[in-house]
Amino acid sequence: MKHRLLYIPIALLFMLSFVDCAKKGTPSGGPRDSIPPIIVRSSPENFSTNFTGNEIEIRFDEYIKLKNLTKELIISPPMKYAPTITPLSTSKSLKIKILDTLKPNTTYSFNFGNSIVDNNEENPFEYFKYIFSTGSYIDSLKVSGRVSDVQLVTPEIPTAVMLYEVNEDFQDSLVYSEKPTYLTVTKDSTGTFELTNLKEGNYLMIALKEKDNDYTFQPQNDKIGFVNDLVSIPTDTTYSITLFKEMPDYRLARPSLVGKNQILFGYSGRADSMDIEVLSEVPNEYSSTFFKDEKKDTLHYWFKPSIETDSLIFKVSNGNRIDTALVRMREFYNDSLNISAIKTGTIKLKDTFKLRANIPLVSFDPEKFQIMAKDSSLVEPFIKLNKEYNWVELFFPKEEDQSYNVQLFPGALTDFFEKTNDTLYFNLSTRLNSDYGTLGLTLENVDHFPIIVQILDSKYNVVAEDYLTENKDLYFDELTPDKYYLRIIYDDNHNGMWDTGSFLNRMQPEKIIYYPSQIEVRANWSLNEIFRLK
Repeated sequence: MKHRLLYIPIALLFMLSFVDCAKKGTPSGGPRDSIPPIIVRSSPENFSTNFTGNEIEIRFDEYIKLKNLTKELIISPPMKYAPTITPLSTSKSLKIKILDTLKPNTTYSFNFGNSIVDNNEENPFEYFKYIFSTGSYIDSLKVSGRVSDVQLVTPEIPTAVMLYEVNEDFQDSLVYSEKPTYLTVTKDSTGTFELTNLKEGNYLMIALKEKDNDYTFQPQNDKIGFVNDLVSIPTDTTYSITLFKEMPDYRLARPSLVGKNQILFGYSGRADSMDIEVLSEVPNEYSSTFFKDEKKDTLHYWFKPSIETDSLIFKVSNGNRIDTALVRMREFYNDSLNISAIKTGTIKLKDTFKLRANIPLVSFDPEKFQIMAKDSSLVEPFIKLNKEYNWVELFFPKEEDQSYNVQLFPGALTDFFEKTNDTLYFNLSTRLNSDYGTLGLTLENVDHFPIIVQILDSKYNVVAEDYLTENKDLYFDELTPDKYYLRIIYDDNHNGMWDTGSFLNRMQPEKIIYYPSQIEVRANWSLNEIFRLK
């Protein structure tokens, strides 16, 4: 009996050991839900014909919510008055209330993109389309293609692609004021697109990268691309569209007096032959000059002597365009001459050192410029006055790993009012050649000449370029270690620069072709690349 009683506490201890070994914690709740919502009923049903109502209800098997609806939803054809779409929070029903008058015999498509998600895990119901027709059948034709950007390696997303039906009421100007007949957007950086549920007919195809997303072309803000010929649907053709920013038409802004003797004449568009003439009565000794702003579309107009009058009237001409402008006069203090360097610090061996002035410069005295190396040796500069931008340009021979002190003594520069500078100092330095990389370039399959070959940094700023009228090997040196883009421009009009296109004139931009990948330049490294153009 004693032996049996001894087994009882041993058995209890054995049972307790199993209880202690149990894991502590909260229940996991099972695997994470990864299934998107499922439609259980639509009223009217998807792909309905002879649609006459103004309300649509789509019920799901679970609670859903709408995420980034304004960005994701594409309605084609676009509606003048946007429909009301709920839920605003969560619901098992998605409701569409149409506020616009629907067109007869037209197929409408609501593409929700990734905006419909379940309430808990936000699993998206990807690219759900609700389609109905106000006619007796659903249009089922489609067309596809790719959008590129003439100045960028990859186009910005999303970009809208549109079709305008060409009928007896069609005019090119509709793209500025009317929404298109059909609409879609590019889905990713490849620029591919597909327009579906189209009806047979002839269409103008355009692409827009918009600022306001109103599906109309606003040249001041938007990029546009177009297919040269009308698109005839049905078609098996895959279309390519090149986006570009139009050069706005020349327009003079209202000029303003900003100093005692300075007036700013702002403008938009190209102003290659702009001239300003005073029409008001002024003293016999009146004289004037102007220079371009280096960053803005503005002319800095300076005059002397000061005029005591309420206003001045000017004639501003640019080519065949002539404007009359009135400038109200106010009291200002006299401006004093200010000289500054466009860039200081490190300078490359082949760079020109540039100074800018706020008042027009009329002359310089080369004897009052001094450039001294760190070993106290003097370097003779070549000096030029750039009157277009009011710069002083100094080019001088430089050595690697050297420092230079540029000094302008009083009287080195004389401005429009016969005032001169005080003593000025600027410190510059060069780096070792081994701190830079070089690029040798061979071109193959160039279609025609002349071309512009450019190297650009990651922000598409041009860091080096060359102009070729015939094929030859190129060599770029003093490239700061970085990753660069390489491109060529076909200069079709032989003016030495890239020219954009025009929608109304049906003129495509000059073609730009990028090297397939970025080029990495390393310090003390020489690259040799072959650019094979298609």
